[in-house]
Amino acid sequence: MQAIEFFLKGIEYSVYLYFTLSSLYVLVFSIAGHGYKKNRGVAAKTQGKIAVLIPAYKEDAVIVEVAESALKQNYDPEKFEVIVIADSLKHTTLRNLRSLPITLIEVSFEQSTKAKALNQAMAALKQAYDYAVILDADNIMEPDFLKKMNDAFQRGYQAVQGHRKAKNQNTSFAILDAASEEINNHIFRKGHRTLGFSSGLIGSGMGFDYALLKAKLQTVHAVGGFDKELEFRFAEKKIVIEYLDDAVVLDEKIQKPADFSHQRRRWLSTQFIYLKKYFTTGCTELVFRTNINFFDKLLQMMIPPRILLLGLTFLIASAYGLLYFVFKIQSNISAYGWMINLMITVIAFVLALPKSFYNPSTLKALFSLPSAFLRMAILLFKLKGANQKFIHTAHGTIQN
Repeated sequence: MQAIEFFLKGIEYSVYLYFTLSSLYVLVFSIAGHGYKKNRGVAAKTQGKIAVLIPAYKEDAVIVEVAESALKQNYDPEKFEVIVIADSLKHTTLRNLRSLPITLIEVSFEQSTKAKALNQAMAALKQAYDYAVILDADNIMEPDFLKKMNDAFQRGYQAVQGHRKAKNQNTSFAILDAASEEINNHIFRKGHRTLGFSSGLIGSGMGFDYALLKAKLQTVHAVGGFDKELEFRFAEKKIVIEYLDDAVVLDEKIQKPADFSHQRRRWLSTQFIYLKKYFTTGCTELVFRTNINFFDKLLQMMIPPRILLLGLTFLIASAYGLLYFVFKIQSNISAYGWMINLMITVIAFVLALPKSFYNPSTLKALFSLPSAFLRMAILLFKLKGANQKFIHTAHGTIQN
């Protein structure tokens, strides 16, 4: 009986320690994010040749508009090329794309992935490029995006993440998705760069030294989360990823609950896969190479997604509070300890959320937060096979 009691006590303390460290992690970087300096250097005198790569898998609803918009950059037209990588697009869409001054590369795979599309396109391109920018098929770059990316490249950075910002906030789930992305931008990009760590990559609105990207991508075979694979590859080589908060690319946010589940299932699966893949390497990098940046990437795979962290901390704190204040049952961990954890988590997210979200629409969207949390919690039991087949999320703004 003593052994069982000791075992259960160990589990209780371990769970509390895990959530405490996770909450403190986001709080530290949330506070640090307020020290981020937006103007991180002077404008470059020279412009490198940039390949703007846009993989488009069944994105007929948005890709023509995105391609047209991508051409409207305040950048020497001779110094950048828009390249649409067409996978399973309709004939009418292809015809419209061919009428634009862009490069169109058609690809086809038995099992499509973004990494495969990018690899095949880069193998087909014969021109010499200095840098590559990767967009999603729904992304709209602000006019100075390439200019600001080039400035960072000219300062010596080989990998740069731009500020991906919501294109739409037309539904409650879109608002929650937009808020979540901005919180992540603050914690995992602004906060990390302030403290000298690499920015996280998001999968689009990001740029790289062309030769580096081409070499690294050839070894990436991820079905989903190729950006996380690149993060670990760069961290292993101690290549710092810069973040540009003022280089904005607009991204369509999830609008329907079903699409939210599809997207988050892919993300959750990716997190577990890379945690398992790089756990031993991350510990080795820390101990034998003092590679704190690599270990930090591993820590990001270990902490719960923000909605789960907030929701689970709230539920556990509520349960401990009920046991202690209502039923007068004292557990090994004080109810006050869990309430402090909840307070730390809430403060971290409040500090990370931009002031522009403090409005009635966001307040209304918060009523959808329990639904989002429940969907995320259910997905924890539906991850099998999620990263064996590409899960596509269709784009196109819906009307309320």
